[in-house]
Amino acid sequence: MLIYFFILAVMFFASVFIYSSKYKHLLVMFLSLEFMVLVLYLLMMFYLTEYLSEYYMSMFFLTFSVCEGALSLSLLVLLVRSYGNDKILIFDNLW
Repeated sequence: MLIYFFILAVMFFASVFIYSSKYKHLLVMFLSLEFMVLVLYLLMMFYLTEYLSEYYMSMFFLTFSVCEGALSLSLLVLLVRSYGNDKILIFDNLW
């Protein structure tokens, strides 16, 4: 069981590294953010099934993560339609 936590921790920190290193492309940032949410969900499911036997919190977490994914996708589509690319440098035009 400890090896699963180690693998998930490595996956989480890899997604944090990708999120912080690929800050210019919005699509890659959103994908790494979704990967972080997936890893956190798996960690939460391991914890809840092992210690608490409760699944209600996981449904709330999945609901909020789906809403976050839909909002990020709509923001990405809006920016690509407006400016033609997903680079973060286009935010300089907004200020």
